[in-house]
Amino acid sequence: MKNEALSRLEGLIGRWKLTLTDAVFLESPDEKVEATSTFEWISDAFIMWHWIGGDDPAQDAHLVFGRSDANDRDVAIYHDGRGVCRIFEMTFGDGQWTLTREDPDFHQRFIATVEADRIEGRWEASEDAGATWRKDFDLIFERAG
Repeated sequence: MKNEALSRLEGLIGRWKLTLTDAVFLESPDEKVEATSTFEWISDAFIMWHWIGGDDPAQDAHLVFGRSDANDRDVAIYHDGRGVCRIFEMTFGDGQWTLTREDPDFHQRFIATVEADRIEGRWEASEDAGATWRKDFDLIFERAG
């Protein structure tokens, strides 16, 4: 039986085209990087978001969404081709999606507006425990199938 609380993510299931823009780590803010992405149930209790960033496996990443029913909290566990692992708290509902982490190295958050076939979000980081934030990049999802 699927986890009832995670069933609200059902609208994400499928293939998406990703477009990364306005990134602090690219040479120009006008530069765009495209990728493919999928969301899929990997069991009745977990959804995996996988994206392939191109020819370089270091750009591939996974997020597995799960939940702590007892704490009424959603979480996402992240891993990418660089070997980076992170845990995020997640909220999802009413057209909004957030992922946040407050780790000793730095704080990070993803804030997005969700529509049926399009998601517009941005990743931000803070090196001073959330006192100030800088945008890392914008991320646009467009349903591909």
